[in-house]
Amino acid sequence: MNNHLIAMIARELALRIDQVAGAVELLDAGNTIPFIARYRKEATGGLDEVQLRQIEARLAYLRSLLERKQTVLASIEEQGKLTPELRAAIEAAETLQQVEDLYLPYRPKRRTRATIARERGLAPLAELMLAQEIGADIDRLAGIYLTDEVTSVDDALAGARDILAEQVSEDAIAREIARRETQRDGMVLVRLAKAG
Repeated sequence: MNNHLIAMIARELALRIDQVAGAVELLDAGNTIPFIARYRKEATGGLDEVQLRQIEARLAYLRSLLERKQTVLASIEEQGKLTPELRAAIEAAETLQQVEDLYLPYRPKRRTRATIARERGLAPLAELMLAQEIGADIDRLAGIYLTDEVTSVDDALAGARDILAEQVSEDAIAREIARRETQRDGMVLVRLAKAG
């Protein structure tokens, strides 16, 4: 058992490390929570069923988090895109959501509109739009990227916007900000639909 996980659970639940270690050992041995609470109080320092269930739930979550981190790191490393900074960010992630947000740009993708736009050579236009250095001449600049597949300025701009939208949607920090703002200020509006 990872001592780091035991220490983390003990800190989060305001328990002693020896209590958590004893509970984890008994849970890993296949003992049930009622059995541990009634007959193994000496090994857990007298933890009750509620505390044991909290330990069990947190332990399961942290183990799945650790496993997911290893899977994500292996996948990104296999792609040859793992940097020391990315490794550190993934290892420091405290929730599955944070790990998934960091992994999103590296996850194998289906063929999206942004992928098609990149294949059509619109990535440089998207980068120029992102840098906001093109001013009012955007239509003329987009005209440079017209091809047999990109037949109009509107198509070129739409493709570049698709690329930018995908970049923003895959940015872990942008996702966290959007999630936080939605939780804080989000509102669900519901109206009764007419029958029929």
